[in-house]
Amino acid sequence: MVMTRTDESRLNVLILAAGLGTRLRPLTNEFPKPLVRVYDKSILEIQVDRAKSLGEVRLHANAHYLAEQVVSAGERLSFERVWVEPEILGTAGPLKRIYNEGYRGGLLIMNGDAYCSFDLAAFVRNAHAAYEAGKADGSNRGEVALLAVDFPKVNTFRVGADGCLVGVAGRFGSEDGVAATFSGISWYSDEALARIRDGEFDIREFWKQEISAGRAPFVDMSQLHATWIDMGNPEGLMAATDARKEELGCDKNESVVLPGVKIPASAKVVHSILFAGAEIADGETIENEIRGKDFKWVV
Repeated sequence: MVMTRTDESRLNVLILAAGLGTRLRPLTNEFPKPLVRVYDKSILEIQVDRAKSLGEVRLHANAHYLAEQVVSAGERLSFERVWVEPEILGTAGPLKRIYNEGYRGGLLIMNGDAYCSFDLAAFVRNAHAAYEAGKADGSNRGEVALLAVDFPKVNTFRVGADGCLVGVAGRFGSEDGVAATFSGISWYSDEALARIRDGEFDIREFWKQEISAGRAPFVDMSQLHATWIDMGNPEGLMAATDARKEELGCDKNESVVLPGVKIPASAKVVHSILFAGAEIADGETIENEIRGKDFKWVV
């Protein structure tokens, strides 16, 4: 018997944190990508702060690579549960797993590798409005809501005149419609979660099924130009760090020096990030670099 965990005053939030972090190796040999520091906090902590801005939330994360570190962070950050995955389950798998364990009241999804400045409360309101509208007109559209950004290098979404997803370029559906990029932030109603098949991996296949069934996901296009940075590579990590400095009102050229780094008095460090293990020579000038144990990236 599955226990149903409902509490309408607390929104279920899942932060996806199971990735391998291959684009940031060897930095991520020591810790998983969601725990990489972005100026003052890890991206996981920043996402938790964003989620808590919604009020009382029930926090979840999934974990796979160096999972014990994510579990430890989850305990410190008061997560409801960190769902350890012996095998990576894509995006669809963790959603269905949480539903199968009895959590109800919908599920907000966030990424553990994206720095962004979205108004989450506005997105949740828009998602619920689309859901209620779909119920009212009998279309049942809006049982899934996806937040879009304008990122021309990607922009694979195709959004119809009714504000719903009509296709993903190169994957399925129509090539017509307004182009946009999926931000990684989404909301799923209980009805939609129930329809994800056990063993489903690629969430895009689920969207395709929903469109075919006449229940196209609603795409929120109201925050197309908000800050959205994939910090999963060196350039993105530096950009996310700069954005975080700007958010906190700090000098953009300030360097980030993590504990354990020794900087000789004769060295100069400008607009750089130094992780534990970074080696700095006497008299060296470091500028626009990310440096740590056995690596140096000029960005």
